[in-house]
Amino acid sequence: MDKVIVKKKGLKKKHILWGIGAILFIGLLLQISLSSHQSAYRTEKDKLTISTITDGQFNDYITIIGQVEPISTIYLDVEEGGKVEEIYIEEGEMVQKGDVILKLRNNDLNTSIMNSESQLAYHANEMRNTQIQMEQQQIQNKRQNLQMDLQVVRAKRRYNQNKRLFKEELIAKEDYIQAQEEYELAIKEQELTTQKLIQDSIFRNNQKSRMDESLKNTRLSLQMARKRLDNLNVKAPFNGQLGLLDAEIGQSINRGQRLGLVHVLTDFKISAQIDEHYIDRIKRKLQASFERNDNNYSLSIKKVYPEVREGQFEVDLVFNQERPGNIRTGQTYHIKLELGQPAQSILIPRGGFFQNTGGQWVYVLNEKETEATKRNIKIGKQNPKYYEVIEGLKPGEKVITSSYDLFGENDRIILK
Repeated sequence: MDKVIVKKKGLKKKHILWGIGAILFIGLLLQISLSSHQSAYRTEKDKLTISTITDGQFNDYITIIGQVEPISTIYLDVEEGGKVEEIYIEEGEMVQKGDVILKLRNNDLNTSIMNSESQLAYHANEMRNTQIQMEQQQIQNKRQNLQMDLQVVRAKRRYNQNKRLFKEELIAKEDYIQAQEEYELAIKEQELTTQKLIQDSIFRNNQKSRMDESLKNTRLSLQMARKRLDNLNVKAPFNGQLGLLDAEIGQSINRGQRLGLVHVLTDFKISAQIDEHYIDRIKRKLQASFERNDNNYSLSIKKVYPEVREGQFEVDLVFNQERPGNIRTGQTYHIKLELGQPAQSILIPRGGFFQNTGGQWVYVLNEKETEATKRNIKIGKQNPKYYEVIEGLKPGEKVITSSYDLFGENDRIILK
């Protein structure tokens, strides 16, 4: 008889081999998966700059480079054109207000002045002749007025006499009426003569006013022409130092052309260029300071220029109190410009990492300092030494602050 074979229960050898293979396969898959999500870069620790996050006072300021300039500069723009005839003062010399710097020659202007003088003489002569005629006419009008007064007196006397004689019936009625009519006519002619004299007087006064105004304008024109002639002498507009002078003897200068400038040295200002990143925070009266020869000098912003050129804008600063004793135009000062009040903050030292990350993330070291991993952060204000950390880091943590150029897109940095 056949014997029934019973299958043995439990794990067999081949089952164990299959399990080990499956575990190894799963581990391999996990390693591949993890390595695909977190890439690593290996580097030597001593080649990096590692900084510790601190909790301290954040001083909100920036350092700018300023150059000393005169408090103001007055430009030399010629008011009259011509050829340079002579130069009296050279560039760089000190000048006083009214000093003649150079002289121009303009033949056309001389001709214009001669014509103005001729017109003035002609107008003056015409006015004198007209005034003589007006005076003669005035005398004639007065004589005519006297004659009319006399006629009225005679007509009135004759009328009164004939009136009495007519009442006594010593003369004819016609004689009386004629005397009355002649008297009334004399009165009316006297009134007309008076009106004519008034109108003549008004006309003469108006004519005289027009002539006076014309003569005044002619004289004013001559004065302006002579002033233009005086403008051929280019003078210093203020006490100071003659700056750039762009003129040579014989050179033709156009009206309104800029020849140079005068630096007013009664005081000084400091001009500085600031990165456009700060344009919204820079305003007038912000305080600044700098050290020179162990002395601290206080400044404040007087003017902010709105134009941005090549990523920078300009400001002018003035001294609040004393100035350096040896201050000169063109000197350079390193200035500390205060943007706000100091505040307690979490600080991270400045470094090359910012250029790579824009302050959005950093590599943070673990406790054993064997590796660093990428972490998102948020940075606020900055000064020449520190960035203000708003979130993402705690005091005592260590981060890589040197450049990340070699790290690529790796999430971890393995430190050796």
